[in-house]
Amino acid sequence: MWWLFLYVGVATAGLLVLGVLAVRVFAAVQELGRQVAASADALALAGERLQRAARPVAERAGEISRH
Repeated sequence: MWWLFLYVGVATAGLLVLGVLAVRVFAAVQELGRQVAASADALALAGERLQRAARPVAERAGEISRH
């Protein structure tokens, strides 16, 4: 009969370990999602800055090709 208590205890401990690991993975995934969102925002801002910086160069290139 004590084997039954041992099996239940080991199973419960295993489930607790899996639960703790699941919570840690969930927290890590949320942090990764925040970092990806911040990176996407930074890339969008850099793209906009690049377009603004390239506009005068493109206009000058258009003037050169017309002459």
